[in-house]
Amino acid sequence: MNAISHVELKRPIWQAVAMLTLGFWLSASLVLSWVIMPSLYVTGMMAQPSFASAGYAIFWNFNRIELLCASLVLASVLALCNTQSTWRLRSIVLSVLLLAVALVDTYFLTPQMSAIGIQLNIFETVFETPAGMNLLHAGYWVLEAVKLVAGCMLLSWCNSDQ
Repeated sequence: MNAISHVELKRPIWQAVAMLTLGFWLSASLVLSWVIMPSLYVTGMMAQPSFASAGYAIFWNFNRIELLCASLVLASVLALCNTQSTWRLRSIVLSVLLLAVALVDTYFLTPQMSAIGIQLNIFETVFETPAGMNLLHAGYWVLEAVKLVAGCMLLSWCNSDQ
């Protein structure tokens, strides 16, 4: 009856931080890309001339969260590489790649997409998608795929390295 159970943390704290941050970041990214944005498209909001400013506000906030997550993942991986011999260069490369994707999304794609999408002629009633927007959307989806693959690989390495 007097048995005391001891729960030990088998993972280093930085490994847990990396796993939780990657899980939060990837799930939020999937919700935004596969639930929120398609819902806005289906309801016709993307055809509205004012959607560019609304989209910029959404992505401005989300991109800052992405930068925080990418920085935290990189810091966690660097700390793990410093303390454990099993963490190698490949995990650093993936975490730097994730940070680069977040930086490109934040400082290139989002401002360019909103600049192209803003309707400057208030007398024009018909809104058409600008030609350059499709190229930027393709770049966004490629970066999302890279982020998802790199994040899942890093998450699986975090999970398997006990």
